[in-house]
Amino acid sequence: MMKKLAALAIILFGLSIGALKTGVFAPEAPQVSSSTAAGDAQLARAYEERRSSVQVQAAGTVKKVLQDDNDGSRHQRFIIELSTGQTLLVAHNIDLAPRVEDLRRGDRVEFSGEYEWSQQGGVIHWTHRDPKERHIDGWIRHKGKFYW
Repeated sequence: MMKKLAALAIILFGLSIGALKTGVFAPEAPQVSSSTAAGDAQLARAYEERRSSVQVQAAGTVKKVLQDDNDGSRHQRFIIELSTGQTLLVAHNIDLAPRVEDLRRGDRVEFSGEYEWSQQGGVIHWTHRDPKERHIDGWIRHKGKFYW
């Protein structure tokens, strides 16, 4: 019986280490704000004021899944719409973080990242951990999983 428990513990430990390396699971999940309205308002202000380099946390609905950008660092790209109607391009670096699985139009996505102004509504990037630990870590949450 003890051998079976020890074997099970080793297997579970191995699986948890594998999950940590992928960035899909973390023992301490990122903090998620309960108010997306505050994030939406912050993004609306940043857009109106043409501000960039703004750290934000918000949520939106996927309007369109785009092809990956494979020039330089590879990015998974999709457009989301906030509750305010503002649209954003999310550029999620898949060289530093796992791809968001099974992403479809109509899905709800929560995110933390850096906003960059554009005439089309803006871009969200830095939705991953910073391997050099010089930037605030970002993340994406989709269907209960964190990607960072």
